[in-house]
Amino acid sequence: MQFNLNQQQPAMGDVEIVNDSIASQKLISSTYDTYANECATPNLRDEFMNILKDEHQIQAELFSEMQKRGWYQTTPADQQKVQQAKQKFQNMLG
Repeated sequence: MQFNLNQQQPAMGDVEIVNDSIASQKLISSTYDTYANECATPNLRDEFMNILKDEHQIQAELFSEMQKRGWYQTTPADQQKVQQAKQKFQNMLG
């Protein structure tokens, strides 16, 4: 496979930019989660948890904006399947 570096790539559209932003937020959140779990002091852990909360809020806002614009459609979960899963995990907990 050869790449032509002189050829201009098509620009990303709004949907691709927001999708990329959400993917980035997921990676950032995962990283801060790891940092928070590995902190040796409560103060540092609390700071990472505050940052993690902010990062989750950013991701939720991006997701919400995509839904508003019709760029990310979700289908409601089948309530019977939700109840089955709930029962399964309740049984596991005892």
